[in-house]
Amino acid sequence: MPDFAPRYFRIEQALRARIAQSQPHDPLPSEPELAREHGVSRMTARAAVTQLVNDGLAYRAPGRGTFVAAPTGPRRADHLVRLSAEIRKQGRRPSSRVVSAELRPATAAEAARLRLRKPEVITISRVRLADDEPIALERAVYPGTLSALLDADLTGSVHEALVVLGRTPVRGSATLTAQSASEEDARELDVPVGSALLVEERLILDLEQRPVELSESRYAGSRYRLDVAFGVEPH
Repeated sequence: MPDFAPRYFRIEQALRARIAQSQPHDPLPSEPELAREHGVSRMTARAAVTQLVNDGLAYRAPGRGTFVAAPTGPRRADHLVRLSAEIRKQGRRPSSRVVSAELRPATAAEAARLRLRKPEVITISRVRLADDEPIALERAVYPGTLSALLDADLTGSVHEALVVLGRTPVRGSATLTAQSASEEDARELDVPVGSALLVEERLILDLEQRPVELSESRYAGSRYRLDVAFGVEPH
């Protein structure tokens, strides 16, 4: 991984690989151990562990340490979690099938939402799978300056490829709707035409608060759901 990838991300990826080979409740290295092993500050090591805790892959036990979390249910709608990590949390194997990937002129809406100076975008369309079962049809748009994405392994994590290119996704906003499956949806997701889909449109920002991804994910309604945490406003 190139040197400009954030140090905490390097530790996070090493821990993700370890967790994938571990059993629930297995211990993970302590933050001081991670700091020594990777030559970073304890604060940097803590940032990596905190990300895994937030993603539900690990949990802290006060006075005892950090441990591998047991697989849980669907992700919460207010958390930015890579779908591949979410699928692994459920004890399943993630993969992707690339439908198309190209550099093309941006639409006016894409140029505005991604704040583009040069009106070109990279578009990547993929089917996301869990244990070879189609879960989502994902169409994502990126600034044309990230043309190196076309040389990346698009069957893996595009977000990890973005980090390698110096654009770490950190936060975003989403709109959720319910739609009926089109003929293309039905073909790619192996569902009946007209069946229910959960559609999530997302705009994701990087560490410098620059738009880095505009995407639409069309989930097979019978295979995916989101949990929502909310408060109740007093009257």
